Amino acid sequence: MSTLENVTVEMSVVLGSARLPIRQMLKMGRGAMIPLDCTCDDLTELHVNGTMIARGEIKVTGDRMSLEITEICKRQA
Repeated sequence: MSTLENVTVEMSVVLGSARLPIRQMLKMGRGAMIPLDCTCDDLTELHVNGTMIARGEIKVTGDRMSLEITEICKRQA
C-alpha cells in the first residue's frame, strides 16, 4: 500500500464569486439567485488545500457534473 493513499486533501471547484451585504443575504430564501462575477465561458478554478492549481471547463452529462482540466497553473515561489 502506498503512503500517498492515506493522504487527505481538500479540493474546491470555484465557479465564481460575489460580494453581498449581510442584510441582502438574510433576505434570501430558497431558490434565490446570486449573480457571480463570471460568465459561462470563463474557466472554473480548481483549488487544493486553498491554493489554485488548475483551471478547466465544467462538463454536464445527464445529472452529473465534472471539471475538465484545461490548464495547470504555474507554481508560486
